[in-house]
Amino acid sequence: MVTFLKEQGFNDSEITVSLPSIEDRQAQGYVDPNVRYRYSAKVNLSVYTPQIDLMLNARKQMINLVKEDIAIASQDYGNSAEFLFTDLNSVKPLMVQEATQNGREVAEKFAKDSDSRLGKIKTASQGQFTISDRDSSTPYIKQIRIVSTLSYYLND
Repeated sequence: MVTFLKEQGFNDSEITVSLPSIEDRQAQGYVDPNVRYRYSAKVNLSVYTPQIDLMLNARKQMINLVKEDIAIASQDYGNSAEFLFTDLNSVKPLMVQEATQNGREVAEKFAKDSDSRLGKIKTASQGQFTISDRDSSTPYIKQIRIVSTLSYYLND
């Protein structure tokens, strides 16, 4: 599997291999007579990379590992792919700017509807950023949301 990942373009520093977990199938209380092999070994591989396109392509190519009798189990608890967004600081200034502009537009509408004029900002707080998957089928596409609170003075 490590060879496969390297062939896909990943390097050693991006691949982590866990210690193997060995199961003796005959040591269990019930022994299935149809079990072909007595021992079963499992190893978890983790790939930490900023190369999302490379990872998505490698996931598509993993079906080829079946030809080499390598079983892939990605549905086990804790063994699914995670795509982490780690560059909030690059989008934060623009998001705060847009939130402030949107807040002002809403406040201007409120002022107009109440026959008032919008004054200066009374208080403002940045609020919380949330990062979530767009949906369960595309966890590599993130939605980032900011909640900002802006209070304005209204002038009559």
